[in-house]
Amino acid sequence: MAIHSSMRGLRCFCVAADCLSFKETARQLYLTPSAVSHQIKQLESELGLDLFLRQTRSVELTAQGKAFYQALLPLMRELEQTLRTFSLQKNPTEISISMPEFFASELFVPKLVGWSEQHPDINLKVETIKSRQDPAKHTDLQILLASAKPTDKIAHELFPISYVPACNPALYQQLDGLGFEALTKVPCLVHQARPWSWHQWAEQLELEVFTPKQVIQLDSMFSVARAAQQGLGIALVPWPISHSWFASGSLKRLFSEELESRDKYYLVQHETDPNKPQIQLLVNWILQSFQRAF
Repeated sequence: MAIHSSMRGLRCFCVAADCLSFKETARQLYLTPSAVSHQIKQLESELGLDLFLRQTRSVELTAQGKAFYQALLPLMRELEQTLRTFSLQKNPTEISISMPEFFASELFVPKLVGWSEQHPDINLKVETIKSRQDPAKHTDLQILLASAKPTDKIAHELFPISYVPACNPALYQQLDGLGFEALTKVPCLVHQARPWSWHQWAEQLELEVFTPKQVIQLDSMFSVARAAQQGLGIALVPWPISHSWFASGSLKRLFSEELESRDKYYLVQHETDPNKPQIQLLVNWILQSFQRAF
């Protein structure tokens, strides 16, 4: 005998068998009580069995109804789990990650083409931070710049950075050959999170006198690099993350001496979310793409 029972009918039966009320079944399934009764009667007709004893104000399972319910319930649960699994595969997972604005614009975003081609079913939400002093954003992963490795979380070291004195080509032509006297001719540009960077640079060089014409602080490293590119002054920009600016000719290194620092980029993993195994895929890709890549 061919059985043509719908999933709705089987679902109605399981809920009704659990709560022993067609009215409550209707409420849970957003149906009318008459629709539930019709689904149950159709199932009983197809099976040739009486599944419920209907009384004036209640229903009870028959012996055959109990046996059918016990046999059907684990199958329904397995089917629902299968549907959830394939639904998750159909609906892309979203992974959130935060990182410094300059890291995002210069390194992360340019390489995203490779990631998206490998994992078209995973959506990314990228949050950018202008300064390490900005409050941290709650994301699945975080790339941060720090002078020491974070100890309270899973942290992977990516690469260290130094800071390079640079200006645009036109200003370079004017200042080249002046030596450190060039710092008295135009403003010195620096990120406001590191206001004493030029003085630290001078101390490392053991300059006896350091009297810059002017120090201008900007609130993001991108702004610092852009200001230098537009000729505002000489900037301390992070190397090697600013490589593309020099490769394109937008900036030129004015002095060979760099400001050495303890700063390094780290990838920080928060507690693993068992519902997002794709997070590890992104972690592996970041480590392969950026860990000591320079």
